[in-house]
Amino acid sequence: MKTIILGPPGTGKTTTLLNLVDDFLRAGTDIKKIGYFSFTRKAAQEAVSRAEKKFKIDSDQIPHFRTLHSLAFRMLGAKKEQVMDVADYRDFGLKCGIPIKTAWYQEGDGVFNSDNEYLRLMNKARVMEVNVLDEYDKNQHGMDIERDLLYLLDQELNRYKKEKGLIDYNDMVEKFIRQDISPALDVLFIDEAQDLSPLQWRMVRTLWAKANKTYIAGDDDQAIFRWAGADVDTFIALKEEVDHIDTLSQSYRIPGGPIHELSQNIINKVSTRYEKHYLPRQEMGDLTRYSDVTQVDMSQGEWLVLSSANHFLDDIKDLCELQGWYYAHKGRNSIKLNLLLAIQTWEKWRSSNQVLAVASIKNIYSYLGDNVTKGYRTCKTMKGENTYSIEDCIAEHGLQTKDVWYKAFAGLDANTENYIRNMLSNKEKITQTPRIILSTIHGAKGGEADNVLLLPDITKSAADHNDINPDELHRLFYVAVTRAKKSLHILEPRNYDRAYVL
Repeated sequence: MKTIILGPPGTGKTTTLLNLVDDFLRAGTDIKKIGYFSFTRKAAQEAVSRAEKKFKIDSDQIPHFRTLHSLAFRMLGAKKEQVMDVADYRDFGLKCGIPIKTAWYQEGDGVFNSDNEYLRLMNKARVMEVNVLDEYDKNQHGMDIERDLLYLLDQELNRYKKEKGLIDYNDMVEKFIRQDISPALDVLFIDEAQDLSPLQWRMVRTLWAKANKTYIAGDDDQAIFRWAGADVDTFIALKEEVDHIDTLSQSYRIPGGPIHELSQNIINKVSTRYEKHYLPRQEMGDLTRYSDVTQVDMSQGEWLVLSSANHFLDDIKDLCELQGWYYAHKGRNSIKLNLLLAIQTWEKWRSSNQVLAVASIKNIYSYLGDNVTKGYRTCKTMKGENTYSIEDCIAEHGLQTKDVWYKAFAGLDANTENYIRNMLSNKEKITQTPRIILSTIHGAKGGEADNVLLLPDITKSAADHNDINPDELHRLFYVAVTRAKKSLHILEPRNYDRAYVL
């Protein structure tokens, strides 16, 4: 029996799947006979973490809760050192005379990422199961690479892996399919199915061939990785093969009113999709539009700032720094947390009789430069279990100043100093994760925030592609709009000729 579970935004898809797991366990199914697979590590880890809490078991008791790649790795008996990593790709690049700095499978979305355009296209052709030159011919106008060189590099990468005894993620999946080593499962769950590529769909079919029951969960409306090889059309076509289609009908994220209405107006423009209806929350959401970035007030609350490409976020970064708002972008905080903690702790320490643990003092010392005598900067003269006042450190542990942080701390440029001053004057909350997150829409899939600021600008290539297949942009901005839990804020685009009209 095969069932599709459609999970619109915020409807609790993972919770629903784990409740089904619970039902099977209560009915006597061995947890080792239940498979729960996703393409992304983030989704798989979330399922494992929630299963551990819900069922009070350790992760080693649930061997089949993992990514598809991890399953292939485990069933093949592969070793970590056999898998291509960044160093291997860099070495390959050096041997071929092409620059490669990064190459990895991103944890959040499972997409292969590299700064090298040749590698990205070669990987896409693999997951799409098409000839690399055919894929080039379909995309040549949006790329700056040579056709002949692409072919040679593709051949050379295969020779390199064979010579070094290495495999990549796609090799693992292909071997898994070819050797037909799927575990025999009573129940199979496939999560985030809308993001699977043709290659991964073949692996899924080998899995469900040995499973008694299969549940395939996803949402075609949130399929935004077609550019990386995802095949939402296969997911939609499954309706002809399955026994049941269930749609989760209540969103616990999307508020009623204008936000929900806008999201529905967007997604109803998609030409091919599962028809689905779900209810928003009873609470009404707010929709605000701005003509200029300076009108946006993000001084309070948690915010998710979304754009179709990172460079559109530059004005928002400038605004945050001018206003003294703490933010994160590309996984990095605008100011290192350790520096902010060092400044906060220093100001309390120098103006009071407070004592500090050695770990806090060591963090402060790392930013004081020559204001700590050489030889004392690693706090070797202190005992780890003791606490020390600032006077103790001046007298016995190399500290040479009690001055205010912007005079005492070394290596701070004027812009950084002014930004931190603004943060402190605003009493900006300093936490591990800043309250303002700047992200591409692709990077924020699965995330949410009380307040979402959306930039509707799109790149020239996206605008050109939109004339061919507008569904991709519809889905992209549907995902963006449905991240908001309370309020949605839309900034007027810089150029209406290159914008998604909301």
